[in-house]
Amino acid sequence: MTPAIFGIAGLELTAEERDFFRDADPAGYILFARNCENREQLRRLTDDLRSLHGRDRLVVSIDQEGGRVVRMKPPEWPRYPAGEAFARLFEIAPASAIEAARANAEAMGRELALVGVSVDYHAPFDVRRPETDNVIGDRALGSDPMQVAALGRAVLDGLGRAGVVGCLKHMPGHGRATVDSHKELPRVEASVEDLEVDIVPFRTLSSHPLGMSAHIVFTAWDADNPATLSPKVVRDVIRGQIGFDGLLLTDDIDMQALDGTIPERAERALAAGCDIVLNCWAKLDDMAGIVERCGTMSEATSARLDRVHAAMGEPADAIETTELLAKRDALLALVEAAA
Repeated sequence: MTPAIFGIAGLELTAEERDFFRDADPAGYILFARNCENREQLRRLTDDLRSLHGRDRLVVSIDQEGGRVVRMKPPEWPRYPAGEAFARLFEIAPASAIEAARANAEAMGRELALVGVSVDYHAPFDVRRPETDNVIGDRALGSDPMQVAALGRAVLDGLGRAGVVGCLKHMPGHGRATVDSHKELPRVEASVEDLEVDIVPFRTLSSHPLGMSAHIVFTAWDADNPATLSPKVVRDVIRGQIGFDGLLLTDDIDMQALDGTIPERAERALAAGCDIVLNCWAKLDDMAGIVERCGTMSEATSARLDRVHAAMGEPADAIETTELLAKRDALLALVEAAA
């Protein structure tokens, strides 16, 4: 199996994609708005991916957070708020905020599960700061690390109740970045002592089976390489200080924070200790290059992927999505009532 997650060009597989994916046998796939027209079409696509490999347990993933970060969009799918809505509620009613975040995530997860999505790259565990770039912005679950951990745990729990695996991102923390890593490479000059604050939420949930790296240079740990490409950060910080032993994905390897060709970036990320390369742009030449340079996944990666597969499942009960959304809305209304 190729240690990569690949994007798909459109609403259905092309003949060329079908042949390539069958031979490459990637660890999974990632969906974007270009792949999501309606429930029926999307379910056909995800069923097609599973039949291509003959596996029911398959990483079919998406970035569906709410707010600005949505791929399955209204009016076909419900609208979900950004993380800041739950952070505001936490300030006046922490238990209510946790319950609202859990209900919201479970409702979202049920919509994902209905169309065959098994992994959601949610939630961001980045601790927001005054200087945090807007690429995180209102996506953040707060400025206090334990609040971020508490709300993030609720998101993971809610998704899990729907049978969908959530993700710890962006390790070891994107909150101190003052530029958008989609466009350029952030450099964080904070001390080791200051960075301890950023890793607290990840350490609290370190037993979760799936995480994602950040394309950020942390000079206190490795002044020469972004975390995704740094053996020191992966080994000493993510695996060591945080204690994460789950499946570690790169953030999108196509982002402009990184240099070199896409296959070169992929090879360096795996050499640094990441398990899986996330390649989103659905360019067959790039994907073929990744397959050629990166070979097959290691036994350790395969075992971690098995743990992600094991966390996939069916919804825990028969509760209706509308009931979950009503519960969320009633709890979020407490913010306006308190104003």
